[in-house]
Amino acid sequence: MAGSSEIDNKQKYSSRWSLDGMTALVTGGTKGIGHAIVEELCGLGAKVHTCSRNQSELSECLSQWETKGFQVTGSVCDVMTPSQRQHLILKVSSLFHGKLNILINNVGTCYRKPTVEYTAEDMSFLMSTNFDSAYNISQLAHPLLKASGDGTIVFVSSVAGLVAVNVGSLYSAAKGNIVFFFF
Repeated sequence: MAGSSEIDNKQKYSSRWSLDGMTALVTGGTKGIGHAIVEELCGLGAKVHTCSRNQSELSECLSQWETKGFQVTGSVCDVMTPSQRQHLILKVSSLFHGKLNILINNVGTCYRKPTVEYTAEDMSFLMSTNFDSAYNISQLAHPLLKASGDGTIVFVSSVAGLVAVNVGSLYSAAKGNIVFFFF
């Protein structure tokens, strides 16, 4: 009888948490947390678009997801570049007919250096990638999220934005901006 109970629980879970008919954009979905988020959203029935700076990583993931039967599309995008962020949102709008239900701002990068060794270029790169991109993509996606009538934005941050962690002061500052600015 336990087998029957497990099946019933699975059916309840899948119907309760169904994302059938929903659309999602996950930035940086080819590695780590982003990759897991893409798979979870697809497993719940959402259609997902993701982006990566690396075409070969993107192609490999898209192939794997297709084999699993997931509905995922992808495009190359360096979210640090404003024009590429705009192009990404235009692509998503085209794919999802002007509507987006879920935006996951996942992209992040860091590199460690002593604080006094960071350059102005380091600061620009880390802030643009970790904070500015999430802020601007949210602005650009707002009309699509509003058009869906059910828009949700998720910001993936880091504990490094809250407590001292040895990952570099600029990464911590950028992730702290997400924690305190958006929440």
